[in-house]
Amino acid sequence: MFRSRSLLALAVVGSLLLSAASVSGQSSATEPRPRAREIGIHPGPYSPGPLNAITDVAGVEVGQGKIVLGENVRTGVTVILPHAGNMFENKVAASVYVSNAFGKLVGSTQVNELGQIETPIVLTNTLSVWDAAAALMDWELALPGNEDVRSINPVVGETNDGWLNDIRGRHVKAADVLKALANASGGPVAEGAVGAGEGTIAFGWKGGIGTSSRHLPASDGGYTIGVLVQTNFGGRLAIAGVPVWRYLEPPGAMGKRADGSCMIIVATDAPLTSRQLHRLARRAIFGMARAGATGSNGSGDFVIAFSTTDVIPADARMLPPISRLNEDALSPLFEAVIDATEEAIDDSLLRATTVQGRDGHVAYALPIDRLRELLKQYNRQ
Repeated sequence: MFRSRSLLALAVVGSLLLSAASVSGQSSATEPRPRAREIGIHPGPYSPGPLNAITDVAGVEVGQGKIVLGENVRTGVTVILPHAGNMFENKVAASVYVSNAFGKLVGSTQVNELGQIETPIVLTNTLSVWDAAAALMDWELALPGNEDVRSINPVVGETNDGWLNDIRGRHVKAADVLKALANASGGPVAEGAVGAGEGTIAFGWKGGIGTSSRHLPASDGGYTIGVLVQTNFGGRLAIAGVPVWRYLEPPGAMGKRADGSCMIIVATDAPLTSRQLHRLARRAIFGMARAGATGSNGSGDFVIAFSTTDVIPADARMLPPISRLNEDALSPLFEAVIDATEEAIDDSLLRATTVQGRDGHVAYALPIDRLRELLKQYNRQ
């Protein structure tokens, strides 16, 4: 449907990658840890897609790279592409919901003004947002067909990984963003301490990237909802309704951590308008609340939702008609996004491994064996 990214654009990326820092791909070199479903956690009645990932929404791609330098640098980049073509030429309907605006989300005002998104979404750390936005702009301008473009609205979000990472050093470079874009693909998505989740902390435990999906039955439209989260927030951790916070406390000072942020990306193939996507995005925060978030003053919590079906060609004066869902038909999608968000947050914790970073700070992985005992105690397995 879309014109693929060309060899010319990839060559531009390749030339810039020569200056890249030491960045890993999507796979983690640490020991495997289970996803939520592998230990009996499956929020809600709907089944996930084949990958139980945001990439179950056809056309969506994810690219990641973590940056680990010496003892003090633990950060990275995660990119989400609604489709593999030129997004400026073929924008998609989108909306941003802000639960608490203590954070930086470049491009959000134009997304909500026009109801569309025209670049991939980049997630990184707080002080690297503007460098990442410049890199994303350069990448988009270099695509064939964009030679006469005079305005680009890059969308870049963040969480603050400064406890584990030398955030003031701004170690995310243009080459790191470009490499993640070049490596983006469909298929399985790595979780935990990867990409933009390398240095993040959730509920005092090691957090990171998590993802999940739901596929609605034909009676509810047969649509797919995919969610990806970057978890770096606090509260009282609950998993499958079990008050984990009552029994497990992270070692040291991290057990008292409440502030932080969460970025939530929601993709769907349901034909939704930007207004309906805003309604969908608002419900994703319910999944965050189920996981135990308390919405502290310093928690910047944002949801970006987009529809891969509602495509807006840049050169069309009149947009092609598409079928729209009646408002009453949205309820199953609302339920699905809540459940997928909760599970994605669970996966970000379960898949994360212990990380030692800046000044010897350590973020410990949630102990799986003890969690299994709690789930059994509460008859959740």
